[in-house]
Amino acid sequence: MSERNTVLRSLHDIGLAAWFGGSLMGAVGLNGAARTEGGTWESTTRIAASGWSKWTPVNASAIGAHLVGSSGLLAVNAARVVAQQGVAASTLAKTVLTGAALAATAYSRVLGKKLELASSTRSEDAEKAAKHPIETDKAQRHLAVMQWAVPALTGGLLVLNAVHNEQQRPSQQVQGMWQRALSIAPHLPATPDWHHLMHSSR
Repeated sequence: MSERNTVLRSLHDIGLAAWFGGSLMGAVGLNGAARTEGGTWESTTRIAASGWSKWTPVNASAIGAHLVGSSGLLAVNAARVVAQQGVAASTLAKTVLTGAALAATAYSRVLGKKLELASSTRSEDAEKAAKHPIETDKAQRHLAVMQWAVPALTGGLLVLNAVHNEQQRPSQQVQGMWQRALSIAPHLPATPDWHHLMHSSR
């Protein structure tokens, strides 16, 4: 229970922090500034697209680091996921939220790229946009929703991460494992000697 996984935790936490913080700053700061300075939808889109294009490689690296850290932590905590009551549920919720955040991030990038091509003044971009025409009003509405969906979903992951950290307290681990044992063997006493179990688990 006292085993450390500093590298995996760092990848997990730093990656998620950058993913959440970048998406929130983009929605509030970058997109807000683009709307203020743009004037027309074309110039607004070009300003926002320029900023998001520069952020995309960093964001992809952050997401990759988070996924590596998450997968590694899941592997080293596999026994606890099975044995401790409540950990499997929070792990499942975290997996579902991660998938939704990945989908929202990818969809946002696809919409942003299409709008970028549609608003571009370059002839080669205009040719690409003509091959894949989009309804700009519809795409802008969807992107307006997605810009808040990503920070909301990644913020939810931060909350679940806090739940996981609480579940890793020694007292929570022992209690959760005892509750799981009770679900398998109901004849066990409902209120064991927690002091003895805490010391025996160290």
